[in-house]
Formats: sequence, C-alpha cells, structure tokens
Amino acid sequence: MRRLVYYVVGVLAVATIGTDVGASPGQGAGINRAAAVAEPAVAAPRAASDTPAATDVNTQADPGDITYSVPSGTFQGEVSVSLGTTVSGAQVRYTTDGKPPTASSPSYAGTPLRFTRTTQLRAQAFVGSTATGAPGTALYVARAISTSHDLPVLLLDAYGSGAPGRDYVDVAAMEFQPTNGSTSIAATPKLVSRAGFHLRGNSSASFPKTPYRLELRDNTDDDSDLPLLGMPADSDWVLRGPYTDKALIRDAFVYGLGREMGIHASRFAFAEVYVNTDAQPVAANDYLGVYLIVETIKNSKNRLDLKQLDEDDITLPKITGGYIFKFEWLAAEEPTLPCQGADQTCWHYLEVVDPDPLQPEQREWLRQHIQQFHDLLRTPGFADPTTGYPAWIDVDSFVNQLIVSELSREMDSYLRSAYFHKDRDGKIVAGPLWDFDLSFGVGGYFNNDQVSGWQYQQTRSPSANDWMARLLQDPAFVNRVRTRWQQLRQGVLSNAQLDARINALVAPLGNAAQRNFQRWPNLSTRMLGPFITPTAATWQGQVQYMRDWMFRRAAWLDSTAGWGTGGTTPPTTPPATPPATTPPASTPPATTPPATGRTCTAAYSVSGQWTGGFQGAVRVTAGTSAISGWRVTWTFGNGQTVSQFWEANITTSGSTVTATNVAHNGTLGAGASTNFGFLGTWNGANNLPTVTCTAS
Repeated sequence: MRRLVYYVVGVLAVATIGTDVGASPGQGAGINRAAAVAEPAVAAPRAASDTPAATDVNTQADPGDITYSVPSGTFQGEVSVSLGTTVSGAQVRYTTDGKPPTASSPSYAGTPLRFTRTTQLRAQAFVGSTATGAPGTALYVARAISTSHDLPVLLLDAYGSGAPGRDYVDVAAMEFQPTNGSTSIAATPKLVSRAGFHLRGNSSASFPKTPYRLELRDNTDDDSDLPLLGMPADSDWVLRGPYTDKALIRDAFVYGLGREMGIHASRFAFAEVYVNTDAQPVAANDYLGVYLIVETIKNSKNRLDLKQLDEDDITLPKITGGYIFKFEWLAAEEPTLPCQGADQTCWHYLEVVDPDPLQPEQREWLRQHIQQFHDLLRTPGFADPTTGYPAWIDVDSFVNQLIVSELSREMDSYLRSAYFHKDRDGKIVAGPLWDFDLSFGVGGYFNNDQVSGWQYQQTRSPSANDWMARLLQDPAFVNRVRTRWQQLRQGVLSNAQLDARINALVAPLGNAAQRNFQRWPNLSTRMLGPFITPTAATWQGQVQYMRDWMFRRAAWLDSTAGWGTGGTTPPTTPPATPPATTPPASTPPATTPPATGRTCTAAYSVSGQWTGGFQGAVRVTAGTSAISGWRVTWTFGNGQTVSQFWEANITTSGSTVTATNVAHNGTLGAGASTNFGFLGTWNGANNLPTVTCTAS
C-alpha cells in the first residue's frame, strides 16, 4: 500500500563513506525469501494463536529463470558474477540501473560481470527480441565493515540515490540474524528483497535518527509479502528509531502490554539498522543504532483482519465495513472526514486510513455514521444502555484504550495517532495502539514529572474530539473503567508484571544500547527538539526513570483521586534496575519497639546507581503483631537528597528524611512486608544511612 505523505521537516544529514576493501559475498540466493521463522519478538508471552505462523517460502525465490553464480549478499572490494538461464535457446539480457531488461539491454556474453559498488543486477531470458520466462534479480551490497552485533541487523542501501524524502526511493533490503549470539553484515543474509523506502513521521522526521517506511517489492514492483524479522509475512513495515525515548522501549512496552490487555497493537522486533544513501560501500557511519521494526496498521490477513471493502462495495450491507480511521491533530491527510455542527463541539483532523482508495460513497457513509455517534453523545440520553453509546461502540475497547493512555500519559493521546476501526456490521472499536514514544515522563505540554491528573483533560485548540471526555461523564462508564483498572492491577498491570515486562524488553538490548548512544550521545540532553526528556547519564538510568515514573503514576491512579477505592491493595513489588555501577548492599533491618508493643523493621538498599543519581528502596516488615501504620526515618551523611518517591509520603528536614505509609500499604499483618522507593542525588559518596522504623 503506497500512500505518499508530505510535511515540512528538518534537513537529514548524510555522512561521507570510506572506500571498500576486499572479501567475498555472503551465501544466499537471488532475492532470498526467508524460510519458516519463529514467533516474533514480543514484550511478554501470549497465546500461539495470537501470531499467525509465517509460511514456508522458497529460499531461492525471485531469481526467476536466471542463474547467478554468486547469490545475493554483501561483498568487499569486488564481486564477479556469471549469468545463465534455464530457458532453452535463450540469451540473457541484463541491467544494473534498477530497470527491467528489454530487447535493447546488454546481452550477457559469457564474461563474468564485475562490480565494485552496490548493484541491483536484473536479468531476463530473451528468444530473439521476445522476453521469455520469469525475470530475475540479485542484489550485491558493497561494504567496508564487518562489525559484530548480537541483535538482528537490517541493512538498507539506496544505490547512491541520496537521503530519501517523502517519495519512495529504491533500496536493497537485507536482514541478518545472529548465529550463536553474533552476526554482522558480512554474514549470510536471512532475507533479501528489492524494496522502496521513504521518510516518515511528523516531529520525529526532524531528528537525525530518522524513521522510515519500508515497502518490500517483487520483480514487477508489486508488493512482496515476506516474514521480516520473524513476523508474519507482509510487504509494509515501519522503522521507528527511538530518539526522544532514551530507554528505547516505550513503544514496544505499550504494544506488548496492549496486546495482552486485548487491544490490537502491531507486532514488533528490535534490530540494529544501517542505512547507506551514498555511492560508497556501507561504513561505520551508516550505522543508525537500535530501531523498532513494526507492522504498519492496515487491513490485511495478518494485521487488522477486517472485511475488505472493494471499490464497488458502495451499497448496504457491504459499505458498512471494514474501515480504519484516525485522529491526526494538525497533520491529517486526505481523505479526511468533515464534521457538521458548531466548530467548538465538532471533531477535527479525522483521516481515513483504509480502504485506499476510498470511494466517495464509502466516505460519505462513514462520515454520516460517525456524525450520528458524535451527535448522540450530545443528547440527554447518550448513556442509555440500549439506545445510547453502547449501541455504537465497543465499550471495552474504549475502556482499555483509556487505561493505557492514562497510565502512560502519552503526550498526544486522544489527539494524534488515535486509531479506530469498524468492521462490516460491527461497532466502532478503539485501536490499534500507535506511537507511544512521548510517554512515561517524556513530552512537553505538561510537567513531565506530573504523575497526578488526567491526560484526557489536556486540551488543544481546535480539539480533535471530545469523545472520551463525554463518555467519562457517564457514571456507569467511569465505574467500568475503575473496575477494569483494579482487575488489571491484580494481573497484567501489577507492579510485578509491569516490572517483568520492562526487564524482558531490556535484557537483550544492553550491548546494542551502548552502540546506539555512542552513535547518538543525547542521554544528558534535556530538550530534544520541542520535547522535554529525562537526563539520566546512562541507558540504565533512562530505563529506571521510565520504570519509576510508571510506578508513581500507577500509584496515583490507585488513589481515590484516580480509580482506587481505598479498599484495594495493589502489589507493591519494588522496581528492579538493569545493571549500572555496582550499588552498595543494604543496611541491616533496624527495629525500634514503640510503647504499644507493635514493632516494625526497615531495610534500606540502593538498587541502582549512576553518575550523580541513584535509586533507593526500603522494605518495611511488621513484627510479631499486626500494625496499622509505619514511619521510617534516616539521616543522610554524605549530602544525598531525595528528588522523587513512590509508595510512601516523604518529607525532609535538612539531611533527615521521614517516610510514612500511604493509604493502601500502612496495614500489615504480623510478619508481612511492603516496599517504597525513591530517586535521589549524590556527589562523592553514597554511604548507607541507618534507618529507624516506628509502628502504630
């Protein structure tokens, strides 16, 4: 699916590439379509039926009726290729400019063809002047490096055409998978394909770590469905390059979480990416770092599998679906759907994504359908369980999407990349989820550290829509959200499971993250474009910031100001930290028996430490009798300070810190424990203080 988009963006810098040196190409064949592949990388386990298995495909696909003495792959220095054909009595004609051969193209005379730069070698058998048999293509990418990687690698080489804009540019695409934990672009490619790519994104397109749209193509320039990076076969992919998201995992975290909650979200896989846009061999400065390779949102068998709307489906019942549409504040592209009514109550920037092309009759039917729902929300009976909004929307999907949006406080929630879909004879469904890089404390339209309050109340003018705000005026909807939140907090949204999801995502990224931030040293930079970002000096610190922010946000949502009732005690598993500098151990538990005979102990530890900052954790344990509250105090001896905290109320007086329980974790049975944590600063030393616990 090719939809060209146009925005005003910053200039993309193109690096100068070094010269090539000699070696032989990797083994593969023609346009190499990967054999059967494993389950795609995900943030957490899920049912096998959730991911269609990639079908077995021919690893020798797309050479057509042409034989190539050297299969597709990378090379150093020079590669020599001989051509042949399986068509009896035919001669082979070939091109190296990307165009298909014609009767006037050069004829292969038997002398091997020699290439020293990246080349797309296309060939066709001819009998006389008539093309005969299937055309073939082989791709040879010149390289000057063989850097080792432990993540999969995706290589794109644009044949020296320069940095792409908003129009598709031809590119050679190669995927390399680790064997025994290591791979490089000198290895045998797992997948090779002709492709096109272009710049994508709005604000993200202005960053030097550029996002791309990738379309895999066959020999006739039609879409080629291939199982990229182990995901189910398709032709359309997005390369999302985390830049403001210095933890590198925010999108992946939300997509995996959403899928487990029952919201449609794209599959994804992490890879390290090289993009070469000049005429020199691939070199070190073509390395662009860690990317998230993501399925596009489209109506297809392995994506959002709705009824297909053909161009002649312009009458009932077929015209009722399936549709994919989204709100894209200030950036919607045609076809868009206008709203009828007062500007202050109308929706704005509503774009239809699928079908493409959209017929006028389909456009008008969908516009009227959404208009009727929109108008219904403004009637006194909008919440009637039979004739009100439940008759028009999948309420559970709106509830789930609200919870994800509010937990993450994604800066553009409800306004941009806000997708909906409608199948034939079905209701409007919220989702799929998309674009969560400006979340969990990254953004710019409110205080990034503000974990209290509601994201849906962050308005912009003109508003994209007020649907969620209107639904939240219905007490029954609010109660449904509250019940769902409390249910999720005992499962997939418990602190323990949220923590495990982060740990699973970051576990394979350590070495790649180091290479990424050597390429893009922005960890301590607060403002990236217009966006406020955390300034932890290490990748581990950035991950911990995201983790800490999320736990504090969840704690607020647990409160009576959020979706809590005071009777629910969510899990209080303390966040775990990826390895940073080795922190001190913990202090032994301290006990101060009060006059009442009720006792508690407190153990202080440093669970993560980086330059200038650290994360502290305190475990409070009741003694031999139940307690109804606790107070923990300590005095810093090295000038440390507390900057952020969760699961406790903390006050400071000089170097003395006092922490008391919050509503849901003060009552502890005999021997029971709870935890609270905080972020702090240190300079020079970070010795452990002695803590005192007092129970009530």
